Formats: sequence, C-alpha cells, structure tokens
Amino acid sequence: MPAAASVHPLSPPELVVAGEPEDERVWVPQAPNVWFRPLLLNTVQGQWCNLLRVRQSGVLSRHIHPAPVHGFVLRGSWRYLEHDWVARAGYYVFEPPGETHTLVVDADGEEMVTFFNISGAMIYVDEAGAIVGRDDVFTKIDMCRRHYEACGLGADYVMRFVR
Repeated sequence: MPAAASVHPLSPPELVVAGEPEDERVWVPQAPNVWFRPLLLNTVQGQWCNLLRVRQSGVLSRHIHPAPVHGFVLRGSWRYLEHDWVARAGYYVFEPPGETHTLVVDADGEEMVTFFNISGAMIYVDEAGAIVGRDDVFTKIDMCRRHYEACGLGADYVMRFVR
C-alpha cells in the first residue's frame, strides 16, 4: 500500500476529473453548437482548463488573451484566420499573450474537441479591435452554475471543479 501523501493543511484538495463525461449535461453551452466541459476553475490564479467541443463549422470568436494559452487537439481540427496552419488531432498549440486571433472550425464533418489551459481572460473584439465582451474564470463559473441549475445537476455542481 502506498504511503499517504503529505499535503499542507491549507492546500486545496487534488482534482481528478474524467475528460469526457458520461453525463452529457456536464457540457456547458457557450454558443450555438459550441460547448465547454470544465476540468479546473482556478480562482486563485485566474485560470481555467476545459475541453472545447464544436459540432458545426463556423467562426467561433475573434479574441485576445493577456496571458499565454496552451491547447491540445483531441479530435477534429481548427485554425485561426490570421495564420496559415491548421491544428489537427494530436497537435499542441501555444498562443503567446497579446495576439488577436479568430478561431474557425472548417466544414470537415468531424466534431472538434480541444483541451485549453487559459490564464487571465478571453477578451472578445470586433473587426476594428473594439472590446465587445470578455470571459474569465468567474464568468465561466457563473455560466456553469446557471447551466447546472437549469439542467438538474444543481448550481453547486460546479464547485467540484473550483480550486
């Protein structure tokens, strides 16, 4: 039997989450045909990790991040209008802070699922660069809370992902 781990009493509990849940209600609608599945909602560092799922082609959003973003494509593919590469299953993507980009899922018929680790915020901008909205760990928690309450899981269901 392994020895018990030594953890500081003020440390939050570890978090172990199945990536793709059996219960479809865990996926939180973000936009038409776009959902996210929270894995970690880190209120101390302003970070969130999630799976982003897209089931129909189209432009998702033009946005900018003030901090780095890491992504790993699990299924399907996506790209940014501002670049000439396509992120496909098995690709890792590092997004440097400060770059404005427009996420697009092309019509290849396959569902896209990507793991994202985001710190800070997602700041949505229009074509002129004017800010039209934002998301951060707290807006993500609020979205989850509303969805989980409405679908019967209960508003506090989100707390299993909060650290």
